[in-house]
Amino acid sequence: MKFTAAQIAGILEGEVVGNPDAVVFKLAKIEEGTEGSLTFLANPKYVNFIYTTEATITIVNNDFVPDNELTTTLIKVEDAYQSFSKLLEYYNEVKLMKSGIEQPSVISEGVTYGKNLYLGSFSYIGKNVTIGNDVKIYPNCFIGDNVIIGDNCIFFPGVKIYSETEIGNNCNFHSGSVVGSDGFGFAPVEDGTFSKIPQIGNVIIEDNVDVGANSTIDRATLGSTFIRKGVKLDNHIQVAHNVEIGENTVIAAQTGIAGSTKIGSNCMIGGQVGIAGHITIGNNVRIQAQSGVGKNVNDGEVLQGSPAFGYADYSKSYVHFRNLPKIVADIDELKKNNTN
Repeated sequence: MKFTAAQIAGILEGEVVGNPDAVVFKLAKIEEGTEGSLTFLANPKYVNFIYTTEATITIVNNDFVPDNELTTTLIKVEDAYQSFSKLLEYYNEVKLMKSGIEQPSVISEGVTYGKNLYLGSFSYIGKNVTIGNDVKIYPNCFIGDNVIIGDNCIFFPGVKIYSETEIGNNCNFHSGSVVGSDGFGFAPVEDGTFSKIPQIGNVIIEDNVDVGANSTIDRATLGSTFIRKGVKLDNHIQVAHNVEIGENTVIAAQTGIAGSTKIGSNCMIGGQVGIAGHITIGNNVRIQAQSGVGKNVNDGEVLQGSPAFGYADYSKSYVHFRNLPKIVADIDELKKNNTN
């Protein structure tokens, strides 16, 4: 896709200083800009690069005044960083603007869908599925029976949505994510084997949820696993059966949440965190990376460690831990002096 400086300025409500017909077709960092690329200058630390960049167009703040001659065309805006972010979003929307039903693909009986559906090749939609408007289902996706999908959702290649799942509006599912697979339910038998407990619940995902690549959300044993509005899940996250994650909580990669745990709203959970089952984590909780949480957590707590405990106490304890050899040596010296 190619854009002129005038077109970009129109999207951003900016002012062109230089050649309005300058054409760009790729994005770049200002220090790596080449002919045909678009970049931006927001951080004063990078101002020197604007005089050497080979980028065709550079987005700058309105108050930028060059000290030397420039070869790049400027687009002046109120906030260069936000404008560049807006442009990235626009670019992504254009890039993902697909529609139509490719073949081979399968749409089973009883399926209803809204306008502008895109269904990629080798995808399967089960019976009695309901799909909203502007939904994009990329190749090699599976949508099981009786699934409900809201408007403006994107399913990237290889996503699997099991039966009975309910999905709200504006949700994104990245490649390899699985929603609605069986929870880990097995009962021990007298002969030492394990008998599978049927998982007959479902998963309910509310609006504006993002699920990262290869993350899994298990269906409930009974009832529902809930992912509330605005939740953002990174790659490789495991959400077990009957878990509930509150609104606007964000969770980094490789975190595992055991069954029936309730996590509050506006929490931030770092990577590789392990959370035990059947506990409650309050609202506005912060859990540092690689922590292990095995008991209930109150609103607003900040945790670190495994098992996790108060962040301030952990930080103090860690200082002592690093000094432990010296502390032991000092104690041994004191004992020796007292003996003498």
